[in-house]
Amino acid sequence: MPPGTSSPHSNLSPPTRRTPLLQHSISNQSARSRHSYHRPSCQQDECEHGLLSPHASRPTSSDSKKPSQTSSNEGNTQESDYTPTNLGLGSQHTESGSGGVFGGRHAGGTDLRHGILGDALADGVFGSGAGGQLDGANDGKGGREEGGGEGDEGPMSTTQWLARRHGVKRRRVMYLAYYFPFLQWIAQYKWSYLRGDLIAALTMASFYIPMSLSYASNLGHIPPINGLYSFVFNPFIYALLGSCPQMVVGPEAAGSLLVGTVVRGSVDSGHSGDEDDARHAVIAGVVTGMAGAIIFIAGLTRLGFLDSVLSRPFLRGFISAIGFVILVDQLIPEMGLTGRAKHDPGGVSHGSSAAKIVFLVTNVNYAHGLTCGVAFGSFAIIMVCRQLKKYMQPRFPSVAYVPDRFVVVVLSAVLTWRFGWDKQGLEILGTIQSSTGSPFPFRWPLQPSKMIHIQEAMSTSFLIALLGFFESSVAAKSLGTGGSQGLQGMSLSANRELVALGVANLLGGCFMALPAFGGYGRSKVNASTGGKTPMSSIILSLISVFCVLFLLPYFYYLPKAVLSAMISVVAYSLVEEAPHDIKFFVHIRGWSELALMFLIFAATIFYSLPLGIALGVGLSLLSVIRHSTKPRIQILGKVPGTEDQFENAEDNPQALEFIEGCLIVKIPEPLTFANTGDLKNRLRRLELYGTTAAHPALPRVRAPEHNKNIIFDVHGVTSIDGSGTQVLTEIVDGYIDNGERVFFCRVPKENSPVYRMFEKSGIVGRCGGRKHFVKSVDEALRMTEVESVSEFYRDHPAEGGG
Repeated sequence: MPPGTSSPHSNLSPPTRRTPLLQHSISNQSARSRHSYHRPSCQQDECEHGLLSPHASRPTSSDSKKPSQTSSNEGNTQESDYTPTNLGLGSQHTESGSGGVFGGRHAGGTDLRHGILGDALADGVFGSGAGGQLDGANDGKGGREEGGGEGDEGPMSTTQWLARRHGVKRRRVMYLAYYFPFLQWIAQYKWSYLRGDLIAALTMASFYIPMSLSYASNLGHIPPINGLYSFVFNPFIYALLGSCPQMVVGPEAAGSLLVGTVVRGSVDSGHSGDEDDARHAVIAGVVTGMAGAIIFIAGLTRLGFLDSVLSRPFLRGFISAIGFVILVDQLIPEMGLTGRAKHDPGGVSHGSSAAKIVFLVTNVNYAHGLTCGVAFGSFAIIMVCRQLKKYMQPRFPSVAYVPDRFVVVVLSAVLTWRFGWDKQGLEILGTIQSSTGSPFPFRWPLQPSKMIHIQEAMSTSFLIALLGFFESSVAAKSLGTGGSQGLQGMSLSANRELVALGVANLLGGCFMALPAFGGYGRSKVNASTGGKTPMSSIILSLISVFCVLFLLPYFYYLPKAVLSAMISVVAYSLVEEAPHDIKFFVHIRGWSELALMFLIFAATIFYSLPLGIALGVGLSLLSVIRHSTKPRIQILGKVPGTEDQFENAEDNPQALEFIEGCLIVKIPEPLTFANTGDLKNRLRRLELYGTTAAHPALPRVRAPEHNKNIIFDVHGVTSIDGSGTQVLTEIVDGYIDNGERVFFCRVPKENSPVYRMFEKSGIVGRCGGRKHFVKSVDEALRMTEVESVSEFYRDHPAEGGG
């Protein structure tokens, strides 16, 4: 071979085959001409399925107006006629004849208003740029043509562009219905849904209205009616703004217990007294309002992705610890030791769970017999009914309608009234009324006069918001959007869930209610008893209003021990899943997960609930940060007997072939500032040891001549930011300065943002131009051979014969 020459790049390519992308080029066309794409069933060498190509070129505004020009002889569509660029699932076809199954991205730019305000606000308020019509009133009646480009109407969003092309009417209402789901489901509501929604609401009311009284008095240490307020306002607001039709929001044990910790902390600091119910209700309103404000702001700033931050071991350890704390707490009123605990010199009422266990053991002789009988008897009846339902429900689904807890509540109140158990030492609920005397007192929670309570409740409110949103997210994902139940067009959105829950709790805080979020168990009861739409939540709110106005006097003789027993059943359900998870992690040798669960549980039991929460959240966040900042680069080896199949060499090095003089590095993820900080060090380990698992103390074991050619497989680099580009540029410069060749394979196409960043940063030029950017690792290996031969003849011209 003559010196300074090399074979053309195209001659290095393997024989033409169908690639995994189902792509092949039509012969006799220039590099800039269109490509044809075919289905797997197509066996033609030159098929003409270009109309179905999801990779067609981006249209221009002028092209989008042209009618379809389809040749009846050839059956293919011209390049300028095809507009979408991304594969979609739409069923409509545009008036221009373009394939309606594809979406696409608007070819024109967007103005500053869309960038700052977003598509919904910019399109809904300002229209399509310079006076464009969005309402749909003029569509087809003198309005601008479908698919009008930037040139005649100014910038528009991709959403607006697609809506205009596909003839979507009433585009302002489209945005309004998305952000206010009530407008979507109420338009589809049928009378046939009302029976199921009504039965579901009555069933939930019989179960959870007594529970709300229990949460308020026994866990939150506030007047019982404030727990009922959580079912008055929150389900109604969520029915208007929530995106999960079958989810029902209400107070939960964990949130109520956290409110109780703030109330007890206020008592300990001297800001309120033990019997100051009015002040305690105000504190509960402040906590609920702050939790609502936090979660509402998180929704506006689109932080819905945070539902994936908390790990499963943290949640299991924390929830199990809460269940254990509640069980221990409720044993004191269940045994009739509340008065003795209040006067305990060690302050056991505000102590840790371990201290309460010691108190129970040392004071068991002072337990009240009637109170123990009523509490433990109610607990046993509810647990037996619970197991019977679980056993019988597969064969008799209607058994889920049996309100066993409501029967226990009514029966215990009647027996207490009939036999005068309250006069024999059994504590009863007594008169239930608001702290102000008004049925629905309004107090704005975030007032400057309440700044003391705001400072005390800040961290607790944040944790309530975080855990409440996580539980709501789990419930929403499990239940779905109810599409199979008849409602169509509903779509789950974590950010809209945050907004809905935030507004609901802000309103609940104004009425000093407990924090309320979506609960999986409660929502499952709603779905299993016939609830199909959010109307069941509205009916539940109306039932709660009726209870507040008319039924509260009938709760007078309700024993507090029964309420404690009902809470103990909930606490037991929180703990009962822990053995299964522990067994699973032991089986898979997940010792780090088990250690995290144990640390959270132990910190909660032996010290305090806030410490357990803080420890768990901190460790979970550190784990997320560590995971996101760790580069997942791999060194590849060739599978024997194959031409272009390469696998991770660190998994099974004995089964792979190593290419002499080449280091093949795969980067399977986008490069950002978060994961490129340690990229140089990890690449250095690959150069020195051939693995990232080796400790840096080990001397070099990989010879330098094996790193003469560096091949980067960047198929997974779908995006790259400025910091990642800078680090990668420095890495490439270091290799080039050391006399090593650098090749990139499977880089995104030339007009992609990733490739443009490579060009602007100088990576393409430093590597040796576009010929060092190839389609596969196998092609890069052959390029290394060609350049090695070329360099040899250039350095030894006598050997080349010329």
